[in-house]
Amino acid sequence: MTRVAIVGGGVAGLAVAALLRQHGVPYRIYEQATRFTAVGAGIQLSPNGVRILRRLGVGPTLREHGVAAESIEIRRWDDGRLLCALPHGDACVTAYGAPYVLIHRADLQRGLVGLLPAADLGLGRRVVRVSEDDEQATLHLADGTSDTADLVIGADGVHSVVRPALIDDTPRYSGYAVWRGLLPVDEVPTLGRVPRVLFWFGPDAHVTYYPIAARQAVHVSAVCAQSAETGDPAVEELTAALDGWHPEVLRVIGAARGVSRWGLYDREIAGPWHSRRLVLLGDAAHPTLPYLSQGANQALEDALLVADLLAADPATALNRYERARRPRVAEVHRQARHRAALFHLPDGPAQRARDEELARQVDLSHLRWLYGHDPDAELAHGASTGGSG
Repeated sequence: MTRVAIVGGGVAGLAVAALLRQHGVPYRIYEQATRFTAVGAGIQLSPNGVRILRRLGVGPTLREHGVAAESIEIRRWDDGRLLCALPHGDACVTAYGAPYVLIHRADLQRGLVGLLPAADLGLGRRVVRVSEDDEQATLHLADGTSDTADLVIGADGVHSVVRPALIDDTPRYSGYAVWRGLLPVDEVPTLGRVPRVLFWFGPDAHVTYYPIAARQAVHVSAVCAQSAETGDPAVEELTAALDGWHPEVLRVIGAARGVSRWGLYDREIAGPWHSRRLVLLGDAAHPTLPYLSQGANQALEDALLVADLLAADPATALNRYERARRPRVAEVHRQARHRAALFHLPDGPAQRARDEELARQVDLSHLRWLYGHDPDAELAHGASTGGSG
């Protein structure tokens, strides 16, 4: 039976481990951290991701700690004018079989860790590179030792140490950085009463906030144009960058605690994502800018397909996985880059045309391609169209 080593203990790595465990496939996670501490704050889970998490058994965690969004609203940066109010709530469940869930990344991580035996987690095991030959794959560790496996799954994000064994490229800085923080829900009490995602679009920046932690906290993020050398974050620097924005936005930003700042990177859709004994998934395979909130959701889709195919037929699994997934993630990647421009337009004709288009979005039908993902149909399409492998 295939022995699998999973590099990375984030959402992607934990999810594929739990799915492999359901199939009885032996695995071990290699996570450089000595304990699980989630970086970041909130995460948005669209129905395509929530359905997979329910299959994994994380449904109770989503119900206890998550918040089902009633709507996604977009407002103008200076006067707060409503540009779009897209109903989710029951409409999302009816159309796509699951809600749109807002959750703290740490809560989701704990739910996934709880599915796995502690002995499988491999904390404090930092992989610095991987190699392979006809017989096995080798994981070279920071302490000078090495381990072997039949297959290595790289689930270690945009700065993956597994990817260089397959693809010679570097991350691409987008020209934007994201600030993230948390605040008590009392600072934005309407979000506790009517949970929703609020976007504010403005020139060279956008701000997002929504409730998490069973409506007890609010996640806030602000994406602003700036150089890649971000340094230590200071809320005062952010509020200065948002000078002239609506008073509510500045109040929410000013109340944020534990603020972090990260440059936003993606890579070109390159390949191959696999060799005989190595395979990439999630951001290690196709890192994407966050403007569709699909990073974790696409990683979950990858994990489901990889695990199911490995359990069914290891000999063909990696070819079939990459062939099936490439068209979808390429479209998500393209749409995310397109939105990077749309979200940050300066006031003018292009901005007005965007706002008119947003006003025409009154239901979820335009998101069927994203929320209504069917893994079986995707796999069948990949098998019929051919591709890499």
